[in-house]
Amino acid sequence: ARNNSSSQDDDERADATELARSQESLQAHLHRQALSLRLAPEDSAALRFLIESLNDDGYLEDSLPALASALAGDDNDEFDELVHHFQVALGLLQSLDPLGVGARDLGECLAIQLRAGAHEDDSDEEDQVRKVALAICKHPMDLLAKRDFKRLAVLTRSNEDLVRQASQLIARLEPKPGRRFVDVERHVIVPDVIVTRSGRGSNIKFRVQLNPDVMPRLRVHDIYAGALKSHKGEGSQALSQRLQEARWFIKNIQQRFDTILRVSNAIVERQKNFFIHGELAMRPLVLREIADELGLHESTISRVTTAKYMSTPFGTVELKYFFGSALGTETGGNASSTAVRALIKQFVGSENVKKPLSDSQISDMLKEQGIECARRTVAKYREALRIAPANLRKAL
Repeated sequence: ARNNSSSQDDDERADATELARSQESLQAHLHRQALSLRLAPEDSAALRFLIESLNDDGYLEDSLPALASALAGDDNDEFDELVHHFQVALGLLQSLDPLGVGARDLGECLAIQLRAGAHEDDSDEEDQVRKVALAICKHPMDLLAKRDFKRLAVLTRSNEDLVRQASQLIARLEPKPGRRFVDVERHVIVPDVIVTRSGRGSNIKFRVQLNPDVMPRLRVHDIYAGALKSHKGEGSQALSQRLQEARWFIKNIQQRFDTILRVSNAIVERQKNFFIHGELAMRPLVLREIADELGLHESTISRVTTAKYMSTPFGTVELKYFFGSALGTETGGNASSTAVRALIKQFVGSENVKKPLSDSQISDMLKEQGIECARRTVAKYREALRIAPANLRKAL
């Protein structure tokens, strides 16, 4: 039964990987649509070139003259011809799905979607709101982000009520058309270390083991090793040296994984509360502590915890995640910056959406928990968590 379960798990893992690999890219999605267009060879080639020049978000970062110049060099006639074909191709590109693709900036991306969303049966009020929204897109987008409705009303020759309705319409649009096409496989993380939990209550134990799927299976084949040892003719010394180098290489790989396992065990021992209660229970930890305990250099600990991942009961995280600076508490102890970030995320998640918490209010709430955290530090942690300021959260 165990073998069947293991086989089933392998199949599920393979299916997930295949799903990631089979997802169509933005470029492939656009090329497939381009096939249905009847274009002259030059325009078709220009459209293919623009599609391949898009970034992951679906934007065309380089200007058409810059793209033409890179291909034409000093040939002015060819440059003018390329710019013409690129302009034709750009119009075609911006008509394809997803809406907004091929834009040069956010304002153009939103404007493309606004124009495409217009319908013949729209009411006069809906048409007016759409026109104001299009006018807003022609001005710096930071005015909209700051909710400067008065300034926008003046710039668009409208009134604040229409600007508010237009901003709500814009908020429903997609600022990154290529978002849903981003290659999923790049976000599939295979853990280097697996931590499993057993027992209950005071008998909880954690087992730390290397993931066999990431460990290379290396060895010097006995037949070749025997042949090299018995070879006494010309070049035997060079062959023996290669054999020794192969064995050293294998030994270095094994030592590296042994170090990862030792560091992981030390982390689990020190952060046991995290594995029981989650990130709110994370304690302060610096690289030096693990380095001193294991008798290794601090740079070694830094190297083996970078881009190495651990599967835990609370998800897969980078080994670096377990290290965090300390913040003082009223009791004289220390709180981990990781735990403080988790508290901030919790506070924001349960706030009144009509009255979002300011950084100062969050700082006061942390003080109520006995954690000394200044407003500036709260702002820094909030930005690291990609949480918008209170005024923008209210707008959203």
